[in-house]
Amino acid sequence: MAARRGGSGEAERSGKTLPLAAQVFARLSDGRFHSGEALAEALHVSRGAVWKAVRALRDAGTPVHAVPNRGYRLPAAGEPICAARILERLPQAARAAVRDLQTLWQTDSTNSVLLARANPPFGHSEVVLAEFQTAGRGRRGRTWLAPPGGAICLSLSWTFREVPPDLGALGLAVGVCVLRALRGSGLEAELKWPNDLLVKGRKLGGILIELRAESAGPACVVIGLGLNASLGEPLLRQIASLGLPAADLASVGVTDSRNVIAAAIVTHVLQGLRDFEREALRPFVEAWRAADALRGVQVNVQTPSGAVQGVARGIDLHGALLIETAHGVQRFISGEVTVRPVQ
Repeated sequence: MAARRGGSGEAERSGKTLPLAAQVFARLSDGRFHSGEALAEALHVSRGAVWKAVRALRDAGTPVHAVPNRGYRLPAAGEPICAARILERLPQAARAAVRDLQTLWQTDSTNSVLLARANPPFGHSEVVLAEFQTAGRGRRGRTWLAPPGGAICLSLSWTFREVPPDLGALGLAVGVCVLRALRGSGLEAELKWPNDLLVKGRKLGGILIELRAESAGPACVVIGLGLNASLGEPLLRQIASLGLPAADLASVGVTDSRNVIAAAIVTHVLQGLRDFEREALRPFVEAWRAADALRGVQVNVQTPSGAVQGVARGIDLHGALLIETAHGVQRFISGEVTVRPVQ
């Protein structure tokens, strides 16, 4: 499922270069029943091969309904991730900045794909999306998994001419950019310091930024975003049983396709990177504070030297979390703490 910038994307849409599971997934993405016989005929394979492809989809976490005499179907319709459809929705300025946009059926991590490449030229970006990941990464090495069709798995690379001030706060700026993109789909989300997107206290997604920099030289950032799109109630309940209440776009009423939302995210993040390069976090601070899910909440901050309790008081102009404690207001820097509301 790959289409480079400027390509027709026909290979992606036709499925000729995709594994059979991806081709079956694309056929089922309309949400209707398709018999095994019809799928086998359309894809020029045996019915046994179709059955194996359905099993592969289930093993990857995608629920596939099977009903005798009716066939297979996905419980929710939704177009597959498609590079051509994303590119055509980018405004001219964003499209000119995207040197390469690729969509994959499967990868271990979209961040890893971009980290293995050379830095893009200044002023340009490379973007990779995957239908699903087998080893997506979150903060502190946590695993983030997404079944086919269940999420937006997106990474974007960008090269700064030199390391900008307060680069550690870039994730906060990106969070604001993602909120602006989601607002275009009618969703008002919140931000939980340092890198989580929430809806009504449930996690919708997360941001992971990885840096490749040279001493006193250019700095390439790879920005990874995982956004729950349509996990389904069984998986949402499974996640909640682990103590991590989750939400997805479908459950909060967002009807725009993942391609529409991905295009909006790429557009807003690219503009945000230009703004951050000029002014660091300053243009994003007020928007971040307005969406702060922890402001005024009693929290525990876990640090290497122990836990600190206090009331969250937002962020400063450098992106540090401010906690009002019995000993005054203390600052905590992204990457050094975890924050959990006091129960």
